[in-house]
Amino acid sequence: MNESTAVELTLQSDEPRNISLFGYELIREFILPEILGKDTPEILYWAGKRLARSHPLNSMDEIIDFFSKASWGHLELKKERKDEIEFELVSPLIVSRVKSKAEHYFQIEAGFLAQQIELQKQVIAETFEHPVKKANKVLFTVKWDRKDTI
Repeated sequence: MNESTAVELTLQSDEPRNISLFGYELIREFILPEILGKDTPEILYWAGKRLARSHPLNSMDEIIDFFSKASWGHLELKKERKDEIEFELVSPLIVSRVKSKAEHYFQIEAGFLAQQIELQKQVIAETFEHPVKKANKVLFTVKWDRKDTI
């Protein structure tokens, strides 16, 4: 079985699973920034975009479901306008990242959202993250120009 097939089977599985919060956060908060250095935010954003290209989704519901299956948290569409969508992400895993002063802890998710919206709407899209420390959540704003088609 090739790697992409294994990933696809895992993503489609509805079996309950447990992940180690400690192990997940070690990789995310310490190992990746150590390896990637000062370019961590940019690299993680583009990694999220690459992940989305590997797993194109056809609807908002599929994006929300992907976030849940990836253990990124509960994603909710808050507002949609003609050139912008606002999402809210809530998860126990993001509490420590929201309270930290780092600027790159939601860049994978931001890049993933940008690319999924780009694929669905056929326009160049960009995502901005807005951690809300008091509420332990993150808001994502995906913006595009309808004239900037792909």
